[in-house]
Amino acid sequence: MTDHTKLVPSTEFAPEGSWSKSTYSDQGGGNCLEVAVVVPGARIGIRDSKAKSGPALLLPAATFATFIGAVKAGEAGFMLHD
Repeated sequence: MTDHTKLVPSTEFAPEGSWSKSTYSDQGGGNCLEVAVVVPGARIGIRDSKAKSGPALLLPAATFATFIGAVKAGEAGFMLHD
């Protein structure tokens, strides 16, 4: 049984080279998210770009797609900028 009370480093979900940052993000190290396909078509990892060895959120791919759709529609309390 998995112990969900302990934080797991993001690199346990996906190796360092598989995480990517949005092209909308500046490269200055601001407040950005990075994503990785953990299980193709099934699981997506999300982590803070400033805490690469920190924990990651693991979402079902369909949930991640719904989240991205809400962000693009301006319904998630986030703004995309050029």
